[in-house]
Amino acid sequence: MKTEYAAIYHTISSLIDISDSEWEYYSALFEVRKFRKKQMLVQAGEVCRHIFFVNRGLLRVFFIDSEGEERTFHFTLTHDFSTDYESFLFGTPANYSIEALEDTEVVLMSHHMVNDGYSKLAGGQQLGRLLAEKYFVILSRHIQSVHTLTPMQRYEAMNRQFPGILQRVSQRIVASYLNISPVHLSRLKNPRSKT
Repeated sequence: MKTEYAAIYHTISSLIDISDSEWEYYSALFEVRKFRKKQMLVQAGEVCRHIFFVNRGLLRVFFIDSEGEERTFHFTLTHDFSTDYESFLFGTPANYSIEALEDTEVVLMSHHMVNDGYSKLAGGQQLGRLLAEKYFVILSRHIQSVHTLTPMQRYEAMNRQFPGILQRVSQRIVASYLNISPVHLSRLKNPRSKT
């Protein structure tokens, strides 16, 4: 097995049973690509043609709001999947952009590959369902947190969900994820500095 596929194999095999012959067939369809820090994997308005599995590095999924401000929707850490799911499924222009926040290596899964997996892998339908469910939970939790949690609760939840994110991402990007200003974020990080 190619070393760059070891992590995705572990992740997929933790979700479904996959035989050696199925893995040999399916892994031949993967493509590995490297992106530099600040490089875009998907630009809003373009069709998102891949699901990205992060071998190493960090991605952010974001959109531009009606005021022209960037709003971070999600961070994708090592050994997790990222995409603009609606664009990927339906071939429509992406609503989200996906950016490498660090030098990042991803394994690409094309639309054809995912559909092929549904029919050629015994657990292909289950894998697709589990990935869709995970994406739905991410969406649901983020919407709920923005509308029901205080900024401090969102900050604490972010630190649990994305350990070490404050050391890896600028304060501006973290603030956009929390839906607060960078000044408010500074107050959350340093509660003693309130005057």
